[in-house]
Amino acid sequence: MKLDSLANTCDFIGFEFGTFRLKKGVSEEKMLKMAKLADQMFLSKEEGFLGHTVLKGPEGIYADVAFATTQNKAEEICGKWMDNEYTLQYIDTIDSESVNLSFWERIK
Repeated sequence: MKLDSLANTCDFIGFEFGTFRLKKGVSEEKMLKMAKLADQMFLSKEEGFLGHTVLKGPEGIYADVAFATTQNKAEEICGKWMDNEYTLQYIDTIDSESVNLSFWERIK
């Protein structure tokens, strides 16, 4: 399953980057389904949101990447995750002890 929301990312300034592992018993398919729902039902409707994707790295580590018009916008959108039913379903697939979240600003 592919998240198809990267078309607008060329002009991003703000960037959310979080790494995580899945909860025991959660499949990659389920996590991607919940990520796609969060993307369609929440992120894509947020002002300043430009794109979202999930990456797979070595040894069961994933990265959640979101692009926004500014770093402040990326942080603001991320701050709303705990109040949205779709992002909470996505979060429920993630091992909370494994999360490492950071925000970045494009400088070049």
